[in-house]
Amino acid sequence: MLQLLTSGISVSVKVFFEGTYFKNYILNYSYAYQIIIQNQGKEAVQLQSRHWVIIDSLRPQTIIDGEGVVGKKPVIYPGKSFSYKSGSLISSSIGAMLGHYNFVNLATAKKFKVYIPKFKLSPAFALN
Repeated sequence: MLQLLTSGISVSVKVFFEGTYFKNYILNYSYAYQIIIQNQGKEAVQLQSRHWVIIDSLRPQTIIDGEGVVGKKPVIYPGKSFSYKSGSLISSSIGAMLGHYNFVNLATAKKFKVYIPKFKLSPAFALN
C-alpha cells in the first residue's frame, strides 16, 4: 500500500488488477483501487473535490476533475478516516494515476490540497 502525508492528512492507496475485457472493440485493462484518507491533524476537514491524472502508455493523459468522491463530500474529524473504492480503465497494460484532493479546514475555512501518491496500473504478467 502506498501512502503520502500532506498537511496532516494521510492518503493510502491499494490497487487491484481486475482483468481485461473488450469495450467498443478495444481491449481494456480494468483496475480497482481503495483509498483511505486519515485525518492526523487537530481540526475537522471536509473533502470538496478531486483532480486525477490518468496515464495510459498508449493514449494521451486523461484529466478528471469533479466534486467529492463516489458522490460524497466527507467530513473527516481528527483521528478518523474515510475510505472508498473506485476504478479505472486503460487501454494498455502499463499506466499510472496521481492527483490531489481539495479540502477545507472547517475551523478556519482555509482551503488546501492533499496529494494522492502516484500509483502504477500494471498487472503482474506485464512486469518484467
